Amino acid sequence: MPSENQDTPHIYVALSGGVDSAVSAALLKEQGYQVTGAFIKTWQPDFLECRAPVDREDARQVAAHLNIPFTTIDLEDEYKQGVADLMIEEYRSGRTPNPDVLCNQKVKFGAFLNEALARGADGIATGHYCRKGQRLTDNTSEVGEHTLLRGVDTNKDQSYFLWTLRQDQLSKTLFPVGEYTKPKVRELAKKFALPVATKKDSQGVCFLGKLNMKSFLSHYIDTQPGDVLNLRGEKIGHHDGALFYTLGQRHGFEVTKKTPTTGALYVVTKNTTSNTITVAEQDQRSAIDQTHVLTLMRVNWIGGECIDGEYDAQFRYRQPTRKVIVATDEKGVTVTFAEPQQAVSPGQSLVLYKDQECIGGGIIEKTVPKATFQKPFEALQSNV
Repeated sequence: MPSENQDTPHIYVALSGGVDSAVSAALLKEQGYQVTGAFIKTWQPDFLECRAPVDREDARQVAAHLNIPFTTIDLEDEYKQGVADLMIEEYRSGRTPNPDVLCNQKVKFGAFLNEALARGADGIATGHYCRKGQRLTDNTSEVGEHTLLRGVDTNKDQSYFLWTLRQDQLSKTLFPVGEYTKPKVRELAKKFALPVATKKDSQGVCFLGKLNMKSFLSHYIDTQPGDVLNLRGEKIGHHDGALFYTLGQRHGFEVTKKTPTTGALYVVTKNTTSNTITVAEQDQRSAIDQTHVLTLMRVNWIGGECIDGEYDAQFRYRQPTRKVIVATDEKGVTVTFAEPQQAVSPGQSLVLYKDQECIGGGIIEKTVPKATFQKPFEALQSNV
């Protein structure tokens, strides 16, 4: 809570029109902060249903109910260039990006934070389910570095999407609902009598909502029909273009040659040069879809310092963590898994943890065949 002996901090809350950001604003006002509700206006393609007017009105009503100032910040260009265009280009390059990570990096904790500070705010707040901590120092008179922690609600924890945060951004950010579970947030929304208390949670891509990714991309990337192959290299079906698929995907392609006993088929490899995808049943995937080692690009360490060692890692949201060893050299950052992993897709985020703390992460650049990497995981552990 703000000290009575200091000027009351002024916080811009990113009001999305949803319950989490609304409760965030209510909590901060209750705690004594000066609060301004800010709706972020972003780019929307003309072929998708536009929810922005409805969401903006919901956000405005929340601000009116809380008796706080309300403003709209136009970040249409920043979203189009920093999120949509980059996402499309990543798919065009054969990688599978995470648009929510891009959105947080480029828009919410990039352009929005900068605009809020330029307008005189002391910081921003969002409805993310995560927490902020501070590392202890030996000298108690010095302020330690800020840390990003998982949210209390393990089912809603969103730290996976925030691995790009830097110290200067964390120092200006609050996560008011990170200490609560989702059911408790719903209770608080009713306690504060918020007009969005019963509104359903939004789903899908940040600001764009739920969409069919292949259908979306087809407006920007030409479809190129190609062959679906089995593990023997035999043609068993067709697809709309290898660029549209990600490893582990089990829908969106047509299999014309199968038997009554054929089970669900998963994409285990894709070749954008020959425009083919290879599929296999679950019990066959280990024959080809195995990743022991990968390299990272665009790496960010939240504490600012790169530290080799053993970490817990996720390469998908809500995925149980995997034990890894991180090693850096002049060539970059290499990650070695304790156990082989399936459906590790270049372009996705690999996020590193120590217990509850998110240390940072990077974009998966490429997977490395096990035979080319000499040290086993156990040998690496002994050197940590």
